[in-house]
Amino acid sequence: MCDPLEDIDVYLRLAEETGMKICYVLDTHLHADHVSGARKLAHLSGAEYVLHADSRANFVFSTANEGDELDMGNVIIRVLHTPGHTPEHISLLVTDKTRGLEPWFLLTGHTLMVGDMGRTELAASAEEGAGMLFETVRKLKSLPDYVEVFPGAFAGSVCGRALSGKPMSTIGFERKFNRAFQIEDRDEFVRHMLREIPTPPLNAKENRALNMGFSAGAGGVYSHGR
Repeated sequence: MCDPLEDIDVYLRLAEETGMKICYVLDTHLHADHVSGARKLAHLSGAEYVLHADSRANFVFSTANEGDELDMGNVIIRVLHTPGHTPEHISLLVTDKTRGLEPWFLLTGHTLMVGDMGRTELAASAEEGAGMLFETVRKLKSLPDYVEVFPGAFAGSVCGRALSGKPMSTIGFERKFNRAFQIEDRDEFVRHMLREIPTPPLNAKENRALNMGFSAGAGGVYSHGR
């Protein structure tokens, strides 16, 4: 389960109805636009809660690093560290061995979205985040054009600007039509990402603090691996 919302009843009900076990619950990043239900879902389902190893969270979680793989039988999920929207952001490259041995689709969270890239100032300075995001773009551009892209937000979200209402795309389509994804020069990319930054999500700092395991406004950092 990836990036679950706070209301987790639907996930538990679907797991029960389909007879499927939830083995992993992942957050692509420590969100600022909503309170995640991931820790609660992992606790109630007996699943592992997975975050990037550098996540500065105040609770125990299973760590994920670049290139790590989660083996789910016919499905393999490879972790890509894709910072920029937040420093700890990951994307999940999915291969279904019943279809083929090449990756099929990518869960991009709030990094590469349909029509734009995710905003960069919610967990770092806007310029620092944009610099990290440029390196992430270079990494994602190395993927084949046919890889499908499933982002965590689309039109109406405050986590991007020129977002499409279409919930999915491909690397190739975004390479051709996504202005931010096309830019090859780092300085030009940073300037592009600093233009017209949207209004911050409501309660952004409080939401991120809660998702890190702190009371809103609390300080301190802590993380712990497997």
